[in-house]
Amino acid sequence: MNAPANLKYTKSDEWFDPASGKMGLTDYAQGQLSDIVFVEILVEAGDEIETGKPIASVESVKASAEIYASASGKVAEVNEALADTPEVLNSDPYGAGWMIRLEGGTPGEVMDAAAYEAYCAERTH
Repeated sequence: MNAPANLKYTKSDEWFDPASGKMGLTDYAQGQLSDIVFVEILVEAGDEIETGKPIASVESVKASAEIYASASGKVAEVNEALADTPEVLNSDPYGAGWMIRLEGGTPGEVMDAAAYEAYCAERTH
């Protein structure tokens, strides 16, 4: 499992980068879902979003899942490329796999990387 130290994480397995305003699905979550075959972003640039509200839906060969906002703020950008290349969430969840970018953004209840890794370890035992 990969959890970059510069990001913040939610218990529902989303990440938020306070420096760039980007957010997405964690490496742990994509690993649990397996091969992601469909991504739908539910918000658009200009939308105001709230922490904990759905921002995207993903489907894999095993399951479907809602992705929730890890921060609140105004959506500055949506990663439109994910619609055509959903598999990038499996190969690069913290890079090309970002879902939306906020202007500023105020994180909700988030953990640092060490706390998130410990949280994920608890769930796998």
